[in-house]
Amino acid sequence: MPNILFAARSESWEDYEAPLSAALDATGLSYALGTAFASEEVDYIVYAPNSDVQDFTPYTRLKAVMNLWAGVEGVVGNDTLKAPLTRMVDEAGLTQGMVEWVTGHTLRHHLGMDAHIVNPDRTWDATPPPLSADRPVTILGLGALGQACARALIALGFPVSGWSRSPKTLPGITTFAGEDGLRAALTDAQIVILLLPDTPATTNVIHAETLALMAPGAMILNPGRGPLIDDDALLAALDSEQIGHATLDVFRTEPLPDDHAFWTHPKVTVTPHIASTTRPETAARVIADNIRRNETGAPLLHVVDRAAGY
Repeated sequence: MPNILFAARSESWEDYEAPLSAALDATGLSYALGTAFASEEVDYIVYAPNSDVQDFTPYTRLKAVMNLWAGVEGVVGNDTLKAPLTRMVDEAGLTQGMVEWVTGHTLRHHLGMDAHIVNPDRTWDATPPPLSADRPVTILGLGALGQACARALIALGFPVSGWSRSPKTLPGITTFAGEDGLRAALTDAQIVILLLPDTPATTNVIHAETLALMAPGAMILNPGRGPLIDDDALLAALDSEQIGHATLDVFRTEPLPDDHAFWTHPKVTVTPHIASTTRPETAARVIADNIRRNETGAPLLHVVDRAAGY
């Protein structure tokens, strides 16, 4: 009977206890679930990187760590963790939330909604926006989230290009890879969506030179990771009007400090890291199914490549 340790902030246990118990019951497994076990008796850890568990050495029986978040940068570099690490891939909750945020803000910028929502001068400008077929969108990051967002935007008629570190062939998407591919993907891009993981290879992938490749007045959406963007370079590009607007959901420091220039810049929209949130009800089913798989001899899903960082 596996012992499953829930290791996250104490307030999270109130949200997860019932859904996890129900999802584990549905697997038919016998198990013990709780927030306190003798470390040498723990088989699985349902984990948030901001928990008190930072040293995995005492967990000598550990079979896997199930990260509650899509991002694993807070744990992937922990050398004390020897067991497999899985990331959260939850199509019904986390992925759907990201698709809704991305499509909503893409349409907002595509249609120029801000000018009509805030129009104190009562300007009557009857210029219609282009149709989606005439508005190319570029997605940096073609993992589960990037692919789901691409499919949704393609369904709305947008031509979608995507970039990833390694080559991928995906239906309906013009794909690029590598350093040269990044330049090609960004050249003349009108809407750029950042869905890359936070790794040393992706830090400041959006900088002065890559910003200059985009179409003048391009829009940037970042629901991925804060360090993907060089903040100072973005602010300079906004001031020069090379970039028309940036809608940002993630930041290097969160909550975003009160004195950060993003709060007051007229061409920046700040959303408080809400684009893709783990939902306990659906995430619990993902975790329970992965534990069931491992306990019955099937391979774990969504295992992190520790060398790649995601």
